[in-house]
Amino acid sequence: MADSQAFFQLDERIQRFIWAENWEELRDAQEQAIPLIVNGDRDVIIAAATASGKTEAAFLPALTHLLRQEPVTQLIVYVSPLKALINDQFARLLRLCEQLDVPVWPWHGDISSNSKAKFWKAPSGVLLITPESLEAMLDLRGSMVANAFSRSAYFVIDELHAFIGSERGKQLQSLMHRLEQLLGRSVPRIALSATLGDMRLAADFLRPGAGDRVALVESRDDRQDLRIALKGYEEPDASTREKQVQDEESTSNSADLQSLVRVTDDLFRVLRGSNNLVFPNSRGMVELLTYRLAQLCLKQGLPNEFWPHHGSLSKEIREETEAALKQVERPATAICTNTLELGIDIGAVKSVGQIGSPFSVASLRQRLGRSGRRKGEPAILRAYSVEYAVTPKSRLESRLRLSTVRTTAMILLLIDKWYEPPVVGGQHLSTLVQQLLALIAQYGGVTASQAYKLLCESGAPFEGLDRPGFVLLLKNLGERELIMQDPSGLLLHGPKGEAMVNHYSFYAAFATDEEYRILAGSRVLGSMPIDQLMTVGQLLIFGGRTWRVDEIDDDRKTIYVTRAPSGKPPVFPGGGGHVHKHVRERMRALLSGNEDVPFLDTTAKRFMAEARKEYDSLGLEDAQFLEQGRESILLTWLGDAENMALACWLGTRGYLASAHELGVEIDRGAKQQDDVIATLLELASQPIPSAEKLLAAAQNLRTEKWDWALPDPLLKWSYASLRLDVNGAVDWLRSFSARALARG
Repeated sequence: MADSQAFFQLDERIQRFIWAENWEELRDAQEQAIPLIVNGDRDVIIAAATASGKTEAAFLPALTHLLRQEPVTQLIVYVSPLKALINDQFARLLRLCEQLDVPVWPWHGDISSNSKAKFWKAPSGVLLITPESLEAMLDLRGSMVANAFSRSAYFVIDELHAFIGSERGKQLQSLMHRLEQLLGRSVPRIALSATLGDMRLAADFLRPGAGDRVALVESRDDRQDLRIALKGYEEPDASTREKQVQDEESTSNSADLQSLVRVTDDLFRVLRGSNNLVFPNSRGMVELLTYRLAQLCLKQGLPNEFWPHHGSLSKEIREETEAALKQVERPATAICTNTLELGIDIGAVKSVGQIGSPFSVASLRQRLGRSGRRKGEPAILRAYSVEYAVTPKSRLESRLRLSTVRTTAMILLLIDKWYEPPVVGGQHLSTLVQQLLALIAQYGGVTASQAYKLLCESGAPFEGLDRPGFVLLLKNLGERELIMQDPSGLLLHGPKGEAMVNHYSFYAAFATDEEYRILAGSRVLGSMPIDQLMTVGQLLIFGGRTWRVDEIDDDRKTIYVTRAPSGKPPVFPGGGGHVHKHVRERMRALLSGNEDVPFLDTTAKRFMAEARKEYDSLGLEDAQFLEQGRESILLTWLGDAENMALACWLGTRGYLASAHELGVEIDRGAKQQDDVIATLLELASQPIPSAEKLLAAAQNLRTEKWDWALPDPLLKWSYASLRLDVNGAVDWLRSFSARALARG
């Protein structure tokens, strides 16, 4: 420690604790962060790999700052996305803070009222809390919060990436802003994250309007040795499987995939005897894999080593899985969703399995960060890709082996240390509805002018909404009896608003996933969550058959369909965002080149070779369109957000279009390809359309908890800000136009 300047800026008692813990040196993130945080006068983001000491990088200097005045009267407010993470951090901080005589207060639904009452009497030290509990504090105890938080020294935000681009993230921005308005001063914000992609965009999220003043710490310690294998499995062609579906009411699922049996056998063989995490892409697959792996243990007379973990399971079952991973007497593998991506303490994990293409490079990095945390151990990724056998009737996705190509591209980007930039421009007006109702609860009523100033003016979380838009929102909420205005002009809760605010579910800004029922006449075909907008006339595949969408009822969450001769698979939610254009660019580079990818097994290498051959034979390097009967695929190689914007824009010209893996799928009807080209050239010269015009024909736009309460223009604007990249679409159109002019 003799060469560490940061170490000697810490309180002597903290220095002694570090010596007692036998630390040989401070980690890079700690060396950089301590001088920036210790004086409590600036916002800081710390980005570092999992298990690189981010928590200590924030708390060691923050606690030093508190200890400069004794007895300690200041408060560190630590905000976590998970209760389980609060429990972990409480155990982690308590050992140090007991020696410093600094109280630590975990705060969530499982904490006793007696402990919470003690905090209100002496609100100092470290408060560990979720956004939902912080919301409840402000709404129920507004006057007490002002006093209790008056000496707040820091807001510490853990797992920042988990908040950015979500309803909870917008709620968190609003909560911090409301607290600062209540206190009449700015409180330094310290954010921790493993994967951010673009630090400056993250800074803009952390401190809206002043992101350029946020100090950035990017650790150089991420030199983890990676060992990666991608295994390919081939399934009989999809057309054969469709013919095997005899019962129209049966739904196609992965239970009868031959490849699943082989994947399960391989997982059982390589994972037994060690601790691991396996990430399929759905909760159903979690259950199916866990069941099959447990059955293999039973058949061989072995203790079960395989445990499920996903959001639909009870807290007790999830905790059983976490406990199994932590104990050292017996190995355990969790089959899980992204519930185990975040920093919950689950002990050392030898390897991470990924079934199917990951949702994003950032998500894959977060998952892989769980492996190789012991000194000298590599991080191990085992990826599995399933492709259908190719026949003359196979769809383009199968012929180009796009699942394997996408997974390979994401792994290569991971190796290159590229991650998706955070999406910070989403309006999340659903959360504005909640925050307006919360503001009324906090103050017992506010004027429209006060509400606009607190929520929408410069530096506020919803500053993109102008006054006419805010008035439109207030009028709509009044018509829905969520708010009302008294004779003095004070906004109060309406009858329906009061009932909702008084229910415990109000404090969460997000809703659980709702599924749409699929009805053919009076028969229920099944249900599915849908993550992309749908339009009447769109074709899809469901239950092994093809259907045309006749009607979408958002209020009843129902899609009415009739049989159709062709279709495309429905889009299920990814849980991690849409595919970024840089991923598609990397996929195209793989297909057009001959790059050797060493981590592919024999079958995956064959898939890649077949994909490249098909890419070449179709002439996709120079092609702009690919014809499939009356449908054209406009080959943009853009991300989902740009493709969705282009599809919507074409929809304003009467085309039935939807986002495709490689661009935009267009049902031309009686029109020819030249007509489509003429339309694209016309669009390239037009001004950017409004969200209301782009989404005029779109339905199922209610993707967030309070979207139902938004007037239609604001619903469309909010949706477009979250899902469409119109500027990216415009750039592509102009490039398309320039190429067309160059060709004459």
